Amino acid sequence: MNKIYKSVLAAAAISAVATTFVIPANVNAWGDSSNGRPSYKIADIDAGKLGDKITFNSISDSKIGDEKNFVGAKVSSQAADVWNADEITVKDGETYTIRLYVHNNSPKGINKIAEGVKATFAVPTAVAKTHTIVGYLDSSNATPNRYWDEVVLKSNDEFYLEYVGGSARYTNAKLGTVALPDAVITSGATLGYDKLDGKIPGCYQYDGVVTIQVKAHQSVTAKLSKTVRIKGTTNWNESVNAKVGDLVEYQIEYKNLLNEEAKNVMIRDILPTNMEYVQNSTYLFNQFYPNGTLLDNNTVTTTGINIGNYSNGVNGFVRFTAKVVEKDLKCGNNQLVNWASSTANGNVTKDDASVMVAKECKDQPTPPTPEVIVNTGAGEIMTGALGAGSMVTAAGYYIASRKKMNK
Repeated sequence: MNKIYKSVLAAAAISAVATTFVIPANVNAWGDSSNGRPSYKIADIDAGKLGDKITFNSISDSKIGDEKNFVGAKVSSQAADVWNADEITVKDGETYTIRLYVHNNSPKGINKIAEGVKATFAVPTAVAKTHTIVGYLDSSNATPNRYWDEVVLKSNDEFYLEYVGGSARYTNAKLGTVALPDAVITSGATLGYDKLDGKIPGCYQYDGVVTIQVKAHQSVTAKLSKTVRIKGTTNWNESVNAKVGDLVEYQIEYKNLLNEEAKNVMIRDILPTNMEYVQNSTYLFNQFYPNGTLLDNNTVTTTGINIGNYSNGVNGFVRFTAKVVEKDLKCGNNQLVNWASSTANGNVTKDDASVMVAKECKDQPTPPTPEVIVNTGAGEIMTGALGAGSMVTAAGYYIASRKKMNK
């Protein structure tokens, strides 16, 4: 197989890998557990300079360029397979895809299978003007056995990154594209070639790509996340496909990022045309109501609701149901975007979610169904929100508040 590299440079690139969630103190762009692995050209590999050693991402004239720059980023909505391997300037509310390329450089195929291959991303959780996402690749029998690279997301204003739960994917020539667990940003996700068993043979035909998505938020006062699902399903998404008559559930997560207490937090949702609020469907989930409590008003889509006072790092969730109706749907795909906003201590934060409705008209073909990115993580109540000194102030909680949200 020593000539395989020359014949497959045009093949589809893919990515992968890492493991323990500890960032080495000497991380500076790319690195590895050998403190600087050598680079090889394809001609070196063909000449047998790698020998029997299993090494990842060390080819300098690879189909992705220098494989040591194996972590990159792009705007998720950008269709072209063009990745920025160094840094990218973010915009508020924009979603970005982070790619990690994985390639066992051995030319010996199934005779040199890397084992225990895992990918991990370290996604910063602080508020700052610059965030470095580090991608790790690990293999128990490779030399070196750990590799890392980074990409920098920056802005002129402070922002934080929200990992889009359920967005992790792995793509290769055998599996196509498969979902990876959200553990890819904590303990790591196991990769593989024909199954996710940690085993990847050597050569380009076995390479792969791991991707995750993150969303940039320039509001530093609060985190507000808006998700949606078809009623009766379990996964929360950035968008869902629905039809007229379907019931959908919206979820709004509020989390206080201020050092001070956020008082009388108001949540308001603006429904688009063709979506109707279902009466008596608004629930609040927080420290006091981990299983949810039905609110005795129906003002979440009008004047808003007061969900109480929240200490730093504490969150709460508002859920309600809406129905897809036919008012002025156009032929083809209709994106029904609705915005949620929070108001606390004079600060306003917003986020949105979408319902895609396809309308078939006479003499016109049915439009293709848009892809939905599943978000399995957004429905976790109080995730990491409650510490020893954190609480929701009961005295500040009003289910039927007369306070109005600022318009």
